[in-house]
Amino acid sequence: MNEQLQSIKGVGPQRVKQLHKLGITSVTGLLHYFPRTFEDRRQVYSVHEVPVGETAGTTGRVVRVSEKRPRPRMHILTVTVGDGIRQINLVFFNQAYKKNFYKSGQQIYAYGKLEHAYGNLQMNSPQIEILEEGQTIDRGIVPVYGLTEGMKQWSIRMAIKNWFDHHQELEDVLPIEVQRHRCTMSRYDAFKEMHFPTSWERHQEARKQLAYEELWIMQMGLLLLRAHEQVQGGHAMDGNGSLVERIRSSLPFELTEDQKKAFADIASDMEEPKAMQRLVQGDVGSGKTVVAALALAKAVENGFQGAIMAPTEILASQHFESFQELFGDAPIRMALLTGSTKAKQDVYEALQKGDIDIVVGTHALIQEGVEFHRLGLIVVDEQHRFGVEQRAKLQRKGDHPHVLIMTATPIPRTMTLSIYGDLEVSLIKEMPPGRKPVKTYAVDTSYKERLLHFFEKEMKEGRQVYAVCPLVEESEKMDLHAAEQIAYEYKEYFEPHYRVGMVHGRMRPKEKEEVMDAFNRREIHLLVSTTVIEVGVNVPNATIMCIHDAERFGLSQLHQLRGRVGRGSAQAYCILISDSKNPDSKTRLSLMEQTQDGFELAEQDLLLRGTGELFGLSQSGLPDLKVANIIKDIPILVEAREDANTYLREKGFVEVQATLRHQMEARFGSQYMRILYS
Repeated sequence: MNEQLQSIKGVGPQRVKQLHKLGITSVTGLLHYFPRTFEDRRQVYSVHEVPVGETAGTTGRVVRVSEKRPRPRMHILTVTVGDGIRQINLVFFNQAYKKNFYKSGQQIYAYGKLEHAYGNLQMNSPQIEILEEGQTIDRGIVPVYGLTEGMKQWSIRMAIKNWFDHHQELEDVLPIEVQRHRCTMSRYDAFKEMHFPTSWERHQEARKQLAYEELWIMQMGLLLLRAHEQVQGGHAMDGNGSLVERIRSSLPFELTEDQKKAFADIASDMEEPKAMQRLVQGDVGSGKTVVAALALAKAVENGFQGAIMAPTEILASQHFESFQELFGDAPIRMALLTGSTKAKQDVYEALQKGDIDIVVGTHALIQEGVEFHRLGLIVVDEQHRFGVEQRAKLQRKGDHPHVLIMTATPIPRTMTLSIYGDLEVSLIKEMPPGRKPVKTYAVDTSYKERLLHFFEKEMKEGRQVYAVCPLVEESEKMDLHAAEQIAYEYKEYFEPHYRVGMVHGRMRPKEKEEVMDAFNRREIHLLVSTTVIEVGVNVPNATIMCIHDAERFGLSQLHQLRGRVGRGSAQAYCILISDSKNPDSKTRLSLMEQTQDGFELAEQDLLLRGTGELFGLSQSGLPDLKVANIIKDIPILVEAREDANTYLREKGFVEVQATLRHQMEARFGSQYMRILYS
C-alpha cells in the first residue's frame, strides 16, 4: 500500500504537492486521512423546499454578495442564494476573505441549519461547495476532510474514490486467527466505510474494527518489548538482607502504606530470574526516592552495582545528595557522573573495577567509555525525558539488569495501559505525613498590587518565589517578549532589596544551570521562568508558585508546577493569574483550587483536552492513533490487550516476532526495530 500518490488516476504533480502539505506522502497516508466529519446528502433540497429548523443540504444560484462591519473587529459577509421561488442568506462572521469566492449567477451547494433571523431565512457558517457548470454534487453520506489552501473537497474525495475503484483488496494487518474472532468485514471494506459509509451503522462497525486493529498492534508491540527483555533472563536476588534493614530502620520517618507496597513489589520482582521492568508512579513529593534507595541497597547487598539516570545535571546532583543522606553511614560507595564531572576517567575505572556501588548521572552514563563491573539495577527518573532507546542503551551496559522507572507525572490508569504497556506499575498515592497541601488561588490581573505586597512579605521572611510565563514555539518571540516585560516589572518593583533572575528556553544549558544554581543557593529571590521549571528540581525554600496566563497551561502542567513548592515545612501557595473568560479555562483553574490529587486532575485533563496533548506524549515514541480514541475506546483497548496477550502466549515470542515483523516496522519505525531485533 506504499504506492506513490501519482499511481492514482487523476492525481498529478500539482495535486501531489497539495497532499504533501497535508502530510500525505503515500497511498497509505491518503487512506489513513480520515474525514473530520460527514454530510448526509441522501436528500438534497431546492432552496424553496429546505425545512426550517433542520440541518440539510440545498443547491441554488448566488443572487448577490454583501458585507457590513457593525463594529470594530466584526465583519459579516452575506451570500444570498435562490431558486426563483425563495431566497435564503448564507452568513459568515469575520471571514472577509471569502467575498472573492462568490459571484452572482454561480451554482452552489450549501449544508447547514436553516433558521429565521432578522425577518429573513438564514444559515450561519454553512459548509459550501461551488459547483462548476453542469457538475452534479456527490450524494449519499459524503466525507468532509480537513483541507489546506487551494484544495477543494472534491479533489480529495475523487483521489480516494479512484483508488477504491481500481483496487479490490487491502493487505491484512491482523493475524487470521484474530480476524476470525473480531472482524465483521474485510479490511478493504472497513477502510471504504470509513471514507464513504453506506449507512451510519456500517460506519460505526468499521470504526470499531479499525480501532481494535490499531490498538491490538500497539499493545502487541509493547508486549513484545516486555517479552524481549524477559526472554533474556535476569539476576534473581536473595530476600531482603541486613543492608536494606539497616537503611529502612535508620529512616527518620515511618514509610507510608503505598511506599511499603511499592517496595514489596520491587523486591519480589528482583528476586525473580527475569529482568524487572517496573514503573513507580507517584505524585510530586510522595517519596519515590526512598523506595528507589531501598531497591538500590538490595542490589548492592547482592553484590551488584546500581545506576540512576536523571534528565539534567541539577537533578542528578540533587539525587546524589538525597541518596547520600538516606544511606547515612551504610557501607555504600557512591559517585556522581555528569557532563561537568572533572575526573571522568577515575570514575570510569572505579566503575569497571567494581569500586563504586552506585553511580548517579545524566546522559553521560550511556556514553561509550562507561563500563560496569556488574550492573544489576537501573533507576531512570522522569520517564519521558528519555526515549525508549536511551533506556535500552543503559540496559545494554549490564547483563539484563533490573529496571525501575520513576515518574511524577500522574498518568490516569486508563492511559498507563497504553503508554507503559511494557511495564508493571506501582502507585504511590498517599503523601508522607507532615506535607501541607499547597493553598491554590485563581485570580485575575486586578490583583497585581496585592500580589506584589504578598511576595514582598514572603521574601522578607527569607522565602523565594517562582513566576512562570507560558512559551510555545508558534508564538515564541511574542511570548519571550511578554516574559521579559514581566521580569522587568518585578525588577523595577523589588530590586535592589531582592534579586530577580530569569531563565528561558533560548538560553544555553550552561547559563540556565547557573541561574538555577543561584536560585538554589538563595542568591536569587524571585525567579521568572518560561520553561516549565526543570522537573524534580528541589528548592524547599520556595513557597510561592505564581503562574501568569494560567489558562494557557494544561491541568497536568499546572499541577506539575504547583508541585515545585511546598517541599519545606512552611505553608506554600500557588497563584494562577488569568483574565480568560473561556468556560473550559475557568473549569480548569477552579479544579486546581479544589483538588491536590494529580491522578484526578490527569483524568479531568484528558476529558477537557482530549488525548493529543497528553503529557507531551509525542515524546514517548508511540505512534499516533488515527482511528482509536484512547479515552472513549478503553473497552476496546482492554479487549485488544487481552487478545494480544493470549496470542503471544499461544504462539510464543519467536514466532510472533517473526510473523509480525513487517507490521511492527510499519507501525513503530526503525528505532523500535533496533531495540526489538538487536
